[in-house]
Amino acid sequence: MNYTLGDLAALLDVELRGDPSLRIDGLASLKHAGPGKLSFLSNPRYVSQLASTRASAVIVEPALAVSSPCAQLISSAPYVTYARASQLFAPRLSSSAGVHPSACVHPSVIIGEGVSIGPHAVVEEGVTIGAGSVLGAGCSIGAGSTLGENCRLFANVTLYHDVHIGNRVVLHASVVLGADGFGFAFDGRQSIKIAQLGGVRIGDDVEIGAGSTVDRGALDDTIIEHGVKIDNHVQIAHNCVIREHTIICGCSAIAGSTTIGRYCTIGGGVGIIGHLNITDKVMISAMSLVSQSIAESGVYSSGTGLLESKEWKRNIVRFRQLDDMAKRLRELEKITLGK
Repeated sequence: MNYTLGDLAALLDVELRGDPSLRIDGLASLKHAGPGKLSFLSNPRYVSQLASTRASAVIVEPALAVSSPCAQLISSAPYVTYARASQLFAPRLSSSAGVHPSACVHPSVIIGEGVSIGPHAVVEEGVTIGAGSVLGAGCSIGAGSTLGENCRLFANVTLYHDVHIGNRVVLHASVVLGADGFGFAFDGRQSIKIAQLGGVRIGDDVEIGAGSTVDRGALDDTIIEHGVKIDNHVQIAHNCVIREHTIICGCSAIAGSTTIGRYCTIGGGVGIIGHLNITDKVMISAMSLVSQSIAESGVYSSGTGLLESKEWKRNIVRFRQLDDMAKRLRELEKITLGK
C-alpha cells in the first residue's frame, strides 16, 4: 500500500512542500523512519530528532517546516493529520460476507447486505444486524439486540439480550455488554438480587477496547453516546451515562448511576464512585479517585505523586498527623493573635 506525496496532501487536505511524485509506503517515528516513510512531529520534546530524520517526508506545523531536511506536509494540527494518515495505511481486514457453517443463527434474525458472521458465533432470536457488519469468531448476540451498519466485533464479544448498538461501532475481543449490574439489597441475613430490567444503548462511532464491560441498567438503560472511546479493561456500571466524545483510558472503573459529560478525558486507573455528575470538558488525571461531583470544566487530580519509598513512608506518617497539627495551629493563632 503506497501513495504519492501529492496524493497524500490531497487526501489529508494539507499543504505540500516537496516533490509530489515521491512515493510513500508507510509511517514511522522520526527516529526510526527511513526512505519511503512518512513521519510526524507533534510533541516539542522531539524537535531535536527532526533535523536528523531519514524519513522521506514529515508532517509538521508551519513554524517547524524550515527545520525539516525532507519534504513536508504542513498542518496546523500535525497529530490529527497523522491520525488520518494512519487510517490510509492501516491493514484492510477482509471478511467474506455470509454465515460460517459452524455459526448458530436463529431463523428470525434479520441480516443486512454484506454481513459476515464468523465461526462458532451464536445469534439469538429477534436480532437485527445492519449491512456491512462483521462478527468475529465466537461472538454471542443475545435475544432482541440490534447491531447497526458497518460495525466490527472481534473474537468472543458478548452482547446480552436487549443491547442496542449504533453504526460504525468497534468492539474489541472479549468485550461484554449488558451483563447484570451489581445490585443487591441486604435483608439483615443475606443479599437479595435486584433484577436488572434495563438494557444498554451504544451510539454511533463508539470504540470499546478488549476486555471492557458495560453493565445493563437496573430500570433505565445504561447509555454510551456517539463518538465515545473506551480503552481496555474498563468497567462501566449500571445506569451510567457517558456523553458524546468522551475518552476513558484503561483500567478505569465507574460506579453506577454516574453521568460523565461531553468531551471529557478520564485517565488510566481512575475510580469514580456512584451517583455523581461530571460536567463537560473535564480531564481527570491517572489513578485519581473521584468522590464528589464536578460542576466546572478543568483538570482534576487526586492521590500523591511518586516518591522514593523512604520519603513516602515519612510523609504518610505526617498525613496521619495533619488533623492534630491543624488543631494545634488554631490554638497557637488564638494565643498569638489574642483571639
